[in-house]
Amino acid sequence: MAQVQREQLTVIAEKAVLVAVVLPGGHSGANPADALNELRSLAETAGAQVVGELIQRLPSPVGKTYLGTGKVGELASLVDMTKATLVIFDNDLSPSQVAAVEEAARCKVIDRSELILDIFANRAATTAAKLQVEIAQLQYTYPRLRAMWDHLGQVVGGAPIGIGTRGPGEKQLEIDRRLVQRRLTRLQDELEEVQARSAREVAQRNIDHFTVGLVGYTNAGKSTLFNTLTRGGAFADPRLFATLGTRVERWELGGGDAAMLSDTVGFIRDLPHHLVASFRSTLEETIQAQMLLVVVDVSDATAEAQLETVNRTLDEIGANSQPRVLLLNKVDRLADPRVLLVWINRHPDAFTVSAATGEGLDAVRDLVHQTMIGGVREVRITVPMTDSRTIDFLERRAEVLDRAYDDGEAALTVRVGRRHIDQLLTRGARMRIDGRDALEAARSLWSEANFSAPRTWSHGV
Repeated sequence: MAQVQREQLTVIAEKAVLVAVVLPGGHSGANPADALNELRSLAETAGAQVVGELIQRLPSPVGKTYLGTGKVGELASLVDMTKATLVIFDNDLSPSQVAAVEEAARCKVIDRSELILDIFANRAATTAAKLQVEIAQLQYTYPRLRAMWDHLGQVVGGAPIGIGTRGPGEKQLEIDRRLVQRRLTRLQDELEEVQARSAREVAQRNIDHFTVGLVGYTNAGKSTLFNTLTRGGAFADPRLFATLGTRVERWELGGGDAAMLSDTVGFIRDLPHHLVASFRSTLEETIQAQMLLVVVDVSDATAEAQLETVNRTLDEIGANSQPRVLLLNKVDRLADPRVLLVWINRHPDAFTVSAATGEGLDAVRDLVHQTMIGGVREVRITVPMTDSRTIDFLERRAEVLDRAYDDGEAALTVRVGRRHIDQLLTRGARMRIDGRDALEAARSLWSEANFSAPRTWSHGV
């Protein structure tokens, strides 16, 4: 039965009680007015029916049960009253803590990391994503196997079904540590092949095209924005982690130019580190992109903390060498315009946009286009009349200010960007720039000393 459910990607609507232990300083991205807001969304995304909630503020976790003794008793009563079959913690618990709380509550207990892994298992569609999810599940559950065998046998009668126990990695619950390690090694070898192939594809794409990555917190509106800017095709859904794979489409920038825009998995606070490591090949598009558009849902009360999480995660995965442009998305949903003024004051270089209405997207497109073509210079390019490809390219891609034809040559006065010159040189164009060798002139005109580049945004936005 469990195998059929996994293949159909169905979710058992378990009755769940949510628990959060709020420690000094709190969670970096939690809503102070509603500490369980994000966990509630995660639970609903996984298919749970939330029937109860419990919050306790402690100076430090209680060693045995994470919760205080009194709260454990209150949790047991809440589970009994609501007939819940699942308790979900917004904290990461040790195997012994899970076992102790399960014994007291008499139902299955999972923590935040296990819940996120379950959602990823349910959403994994491609071979690569399934490999990544199974590896992450194995790495998470490997040190917990003994406790998990015990509690799953007691709670679900030996049938590993339901939230936190399904997915392509669930078979580790039926085999011993040695077989788990052997399978983990084999899966990692397979994933290395996938990652190597992905890295080659991304590297080649960067050579052929200008690449832009959409990044941001989960449910920030990246897929909707992707569909608005390109031909679409990305799965846009209000639930968390609607996108697990990477989709790349051509983004027309005008003047015959285009970039390759990628949409990938969203980030979230306290994302399990082994899950980030496993999804390295999926994140390769982000790491190698030549420009990043950081999307923030400014209508969310925790938007500033979410932006901090995104920037920190980008730094952790090594995506910190390219310019980042901040897009303040969902401005159409703001009830109080003063919120937007606060954002603009903090981030004056940010763009206010709406993926749903298209507001502000033309300015973003212009910036990406300017960044892609490099600094624009007015130059005189002389080309043999027989080199029709170069003349046609300049007519279509550059702004032609003047044309003169003499002695078998075309002399075009144009406003042109460095990238266009590079493209022409790569194609073997026979041309001179301002009467000089084209390569020598390009290096001089677009040198670091003389190159007044369009403004870019550092990763500190």
